[in-house]
Amino acid sequence: MTVVLIVFASSYLLELGIWLRPLWPARRWLAFAALAWAAVATVVLQSHLPLLAGLALALLATYRLINLGRLAEGRMQADYLYSVARRASLWLLVAQLLLLILIVLGIYLQPTVTTGYEFLLFGQLVGALVLARTTGRNLRTTRPPLVSSQYRDSDLPTLTVAIPARNETVDLEACLQSLVASNYPKLEVLVLDDCSPNKRTPEIIRNFAHDGVRFMAGQESPPHWLAKNHAYYQLAEAANGELLLFCGVDARFEPGSLRLLVTTLLEKKKTMLSVIPQNKLASAWSLEALLVQPNRYAWELALPRRLLTRPPVLSTCWLITAQALEASGGLQAVSNSINTERHFARWCARHEDGYTFMQSDSNVGITTAKSFDEQRATAIRVRYPQLHRRLELTVLVSVAEFIVLVLPFVFLVGALLTAAWGDAALSLLACGLLTTVYARIVNLTYRRFLYRGLWLLPFAALYDIALLNYSMWQYEFGAVIWKGRNVCVPVMRVMAELATQPTNHVSGFGGLQVRDENRKG
Repeated sequence: MTVVLIVFASSYLLELGIWLRPLWPARRWLAFAALAWAAVATVVLQSHLPLLAGLALALLATYRLINLGRLAEGRMQADYLYSVARRASLWLLVAQLLLLILIVLGIYLQPTVTTGYEFLLFGQLVGALVLARTTGRNLRTTRPPLVSSQYRDSDLPTLTVAIPARNETVDLEACLQSLVASNYPKLEVLVLDDCSPNKRTPEIIRNFAHDGVRFMAGQESPPHWLAKNHAYYQLAEAANGELLLFCGVDARFEPGSLRLLVTTLLEKKKTMLSVIPQNKLASAWSLEALLVQPNRYAWELALPRRLLTRPPVLSTCWLITAQALEASGGLQAVSNSINTERHFARWCARHEDGYTFMQSDSNVGITTAKSFDEQRATAIRVRYPQLHRRLELTVLVSVAEFIVLVLPFVFLVGALLTAAWGDAALSLLACGLLTTVYARIVNLTYRRFLYRGLWLLPFAALYDIALLNYSMWQYEFGAVIWKGRNVCVPVMRVMAELATQPTNHVSGFGGLQVRDENRKG
């Protein structure tokens, strides 16, 4: 065992040597060597460890190899690559070292398995209680308000609805039809054609000119800008409204929706508002739709975001005052950010509690409709950037999600099979809380009760873990194609000449095909 540990320690030293500045120019060759030696050391060590301990160590080793792999590939700007890879390397080395110490102590001290098992049970129950409490609170506080104030048309501020469009057809037409039917008195609708190769998009926008919709021809984004954010920037520069509402073409509005949003903002004395739209279920018997979109809402509603100082946001539809947009740095401050609206929500929340998050219901009348493929493509685009494009956070979140959301169901089955009724009771309580949380978020997503929401949680959690890791892989080594553009270039600071961009814009995932081309944002 001593020889094995020496081999493993030598892989640590080789990897740490990469981060010495004098050796940095030779990083690619050192990364290849460290990657190969770390793989050998992991296999050797695993052969001397119990199965579960070996699998846990191998999990961290896998992410170490991924981190070394991006060094070996070297497709990012050198300064950025050094910063992110070094941080991930040190984090993973420390985590693996601590795990190895615990494993060795476990082998020599031989604590009872029951102690660790009950510790996990207790931790899962605490996690389920936190999620249940936070979800309940957020569902209450985001309910659509009963607006009591009546504003005359002359008292309402001017409003600009800003829509970026690229290669859009049916959805753009439906979105604009819902907007021109609005009863808001001081409304400007701006639509930017974001350099669409599809000539149908500008034709649709121009067809609404007689209804007051303004057409804008977009310019190609600079290299360091995300194309969608540059489109937002152009729209904001051209907007005349005191309030700006940014939305995607998948949003639909009732005639009174815009007026209700604005009066809510005014009555609450806020500077920014983001909406949870009602989703339209493509099929009454669809299972896939419950695997992605509710998870996206759960990340915003189930976590104690107040403690994390990261308010919940969604990109479908968000309203902000022109003053707050400018004071927070404008779109220039988020030129290469996937989660654009989160920056402005945080700024507004910190300045006189100026941010609010609200649900849409039949009175608010804001809906969205996305197919499963579109939901999945959106999840792949946003999941890794939600974790600040950090490999080590991907590990942490994947493990935490598995332990809190999946393992209780495994433990429940095991406890029932072994007639461990006390453990079964604890597991059943955790599973009941988690199932209730997921069912409530499914109901919020589609505004209807769905029995499938009562048993899909462990499968949805596993799918979410897979999506997160696939998103990480695509950003680090592949291409995330959105509306014909590789968003990895500005987001990950990938050198354009080294960016991988498949000609058919198709990425495989779990036996399925993820088609990102010409999808909605």
